[in-house]
Amino acid sequence: QVQLVESGGGLVQAGGSLRLSCVASGSIFNENTVHWLRQPPGKEREWVASITRVGITNYAGSVRGRFKISRDSAKNMVSLQMNSLQVEDTAVYYCNSFQSWGQGTQVTVSS
Repeated sequence: QVQLVESGGGLVQAGGSLRLSCVASGSIFNENTVHWLRQPPGKEREWVASITRVGITNYAGSVRGRFKISRDSAKNMVSLQMNSLQVEDTAVYYCNSFQSWGQGTQVTVSS
């Protein structure tokens, strides 16, 4: 099974930016939609953004206009640029494609 590894999480003040990356051990991103999801503390996991194999992107309403998902096929990597971060964006962020999941990366936004 293809392994996914997220990175780029951390602690940032409200209004700041972070860039998350998800790297796959194989070329799974060339054939499948890639999703970013997040799980805020004490809440259910929720979908954040996705990019299809042909580059069509979609965003949850809460992040549209602030987050941008992109893909680098040569590097088997999908990124999530997060700007104007809010305290409510605090969560563990996961990358998913087909049946593969990453281990998650923590994003904490302080007020």
